[in-house]
Amino acid sequence: MLERSPARRRVLRPGQVRDANAALVLALLRRHQRLSRAELARRTGLSEGAVSRITAGLLGRGLITEEGAENSTGGRPAIRLRLDQSRFFSLGAVIGNWETRLAVGTLAGTIIESWSVRTPPGPDRTLKLIADEFNRRRRRLRSRRLWGLGVAVRGLVNSETGVVEMGNDPRWVQVPVKQELEQATGAAVFVENDVRAAALAEYHATADLQASHCLLFVKVDEGLGMAVVLDGRLYRGSHLCSGEVGQMVIAYQPGPERHDRPGCLERLAANAAACERYSRLCPGRRPRGSGDAGAQLRRICHQAVDGDTTALQAIQETCRYLGLGIANLIWLFDPDVIVIDGAVTDAWPLVVSAVREQFPDSGKFRGFQEVVLRPSSLAGEATIVGAASLPFAGLFSIGAPC
Repeated sequence: MLERSPARRRVLRPGQVRDANAALVLALLRRHQRLSRAELARRTGLSEGAVSRITAGLLGRGLITEEGAENSTGGRPAIRLRLDQSRFFSLGAVIGNWETRLAVGTLAGTIIESWSVRTPPGPDRTLKLIADEFNRRRRRLRSRRLWGLGVAVRGLVNSETGVVEMGNDPRWVQVPVKQELEQATGAAVFVENDVRAAALAEYHATADLQASHCLLFVKVDEGLGMAVVLDGRLYRGSHLCSGEVGQMVIAYQPGPERHDRPGCLERLAANAAACERYSRLCPGRRPRGSGDAGAQLRRICHQAVDGDTTALQAIQETCRYLGLGIANLIWLFDPDVIVIDGAVTDAWPLVVSAVREQFPDSGKFRGFQEVVLRPSSLAGEATIVGAASLPFAGLFSIGAPC
């Protein structure tokens, strides 16, 4: 077993202090949208002179812009600053089993264009498609700059090396996504697990979440994953695979499997499980229309909300298992907030009721009473927003060069 050396106090050099302060100013503008220099000084604890020097540099680089003037109670009105969303853009890509979503995003995390294509078979063709889309968008933007490319993928993703170590498809094993896309585009490429990317997007998009100590983001789609955000920072785990909650065994079933077991949460509560449950409950009836499991589940949710008894039973049974999993997460993490994202949230009143039914009914456990359960505020867009935000993440990270 490797021994870890004791943590050392990091001493920042003058240039790193300047970069850290600039990142702090950018992070505040992302959170509050519009602030004056005086307000930035109050919130950061920096002198007004230091804030003026920092903002002058950010204005010169085109990262922020000035607009309007605050209401003044006397004296010279203050100019407000905000992130400039007109000069720098990024391309985000979310690779799924059924489709690959792509989007052009701004510095502030706003999506200005998005589209979907059928995911090609195998990583080589998929990465070529993404590289072609990036190069095409770069030509269209002309004088404006594509800052980089962010890619979100299911499975075990090493965000430091940009390698998908184990995806949910046997062909996606040890795929050097970052290396291959950087060679094909000449751009900076950032790779992250899809749920972790979505969790950060949710955290930064919702002001009240930024006051939480522990946020759990649970994503239900082709699989079932979770991300942990502690005081605004992702917890990835010692081997970068924290959050694989879909492997949690809820209902033991004998068998030789030690991975993707029949009784694991993913097999019981992901989209495909809900659709299969609906079909079993009513063998002669399937969800209207065709398409991936997510689209089918949305139809089932809408039918359940409209009072269809078969759809209602399928959703309640699925969410019973989801609730058991979430109850275990509360015992483990004692979170402030749990955000659930996915097609199943289209039936949110039914979902939250079925999930809470699995919590202890005793008033002794404050963690269960006080935890906030809520659907994603980004309504299914969290992952693509997160992917498009990855290239800009370093600008907002305290201590990272900007």
